[in-house]
Amino acid sequence: MPHVDHSIKLDFKDVLIKPKRSTIRSRADVDLSRHFTFRYAKKKFPDDIIPIIAANMDTIGTFELAEAVSQHKMLTAIHKHYPIEAWKEFGKNNPEVLPYVIASSGMMDKDIDKLKQIMEACPTVPAICLDVANGYSEHFVEFVKSVRQQFPEHVIIAGNVVTGEMVEQLILSGADIVKVGIGPGSVCTTRQQTGVGYPQLSAVLETGDAAHGLKGHIISDGGCTCPGDVAKAFGAGADFVMMGGMLAGHDQSGGELIERDGKKYKIFYGMSSCTAMKKHVGGVAEYRSSEGKTVEVPYRGNVHDTARDILGGVRSTCTYVGAVKLKELPRRTTFIRVTMQLNQIFS
Repeated sequence: MPHVDHSIKLDFKDVLIKPKRSTIRSRADVDLSRHFTFRYAKKKFPDDIIPIIAANMDTIGTFELAEAVSQHKMLTAIHKHYPIEAWKEFGKNNPEVLPYVIASSGMMDKDIDKLKQIMEACPTVPAICLDVANGYSEHFVEFVKSVRQQFPEHVIIAGNVVTGEMVEQLILSGADIVKVGIGPGSVCTTRQQTGVGYPQLSAVLETGDAAHGLKGHIISDGGCTCPGDVAKAFGAGADFVMMGGMLAGHDQSGGELIERDGKKYKIFYGMSSCTAMKKHVGGVAEYRSSEGKTVEVPYRGNVHDTARDILGGVRSTCTYVGAVKLKELPRRTTFIRVTMQLNQIFS
């Protein structure tokens, strides 16, 4: 018989953060940097990173965006479709950016061969992102084990999942960081196409303890539409926050720039969309459907202004609850529910 979980599950929109007495005089006094040590990896991110990651989508995770956001100490997961020659050129011209970069890989043998070439050409890249839509596959678990054996020094990120037991499984299989989120992204249609998903705030709340108990970490991946959502993700226990839509539409983002009725837009699409699959694999295979969509987002100019807005918002959150350091935010966060589920309204 099907099982129904009647417990309350929450998204970012369902809560606000309760303010608390604070001794912080200014946003400038808040330190957003984090220093991480990992269960397996010997390599590390720079000590001054701010743990916000640009998503490994080809309209977001570009070399141009990495160069820009690294100036704000933010990370970028570079999309997996750059040829090795582009990596070599970028590494040669931007060695100071490489420690803020994460290389992404698929699960094919050719992907691992390419990953080895990337790491040989850019040895200061500290991390690898193994990204699949369904992290619950046993085949993926075995793949994570294999990559850990082949790259014992690197930080390995694996996902996506939304439950504590699978976070534990991936960490025990070799992942240092697990990506948490199924369906919350603005251009993801997995929930509509499959009926599968999990409210993102609850996913972070429930997986964080599972990861930290094994000396692992989690990334809240998707669902942030404003700086307040980023702060909620950190407050819920995320070690890192990955974002796509909030960084779309900029000069440094990918996607075609178009103009209509005197206004400018940029194309933004999910990596399981028809647009992405036509571009990279020639189309949607007969056995599957698209689980992403293509949208036009307003052109937003230089990404530096957006980065400052996001970081300023999170700093402001910290001042409201008295968290001098970002690491203190979960301990200082109390969420207030502001929505009710229909079964409660009519019960």
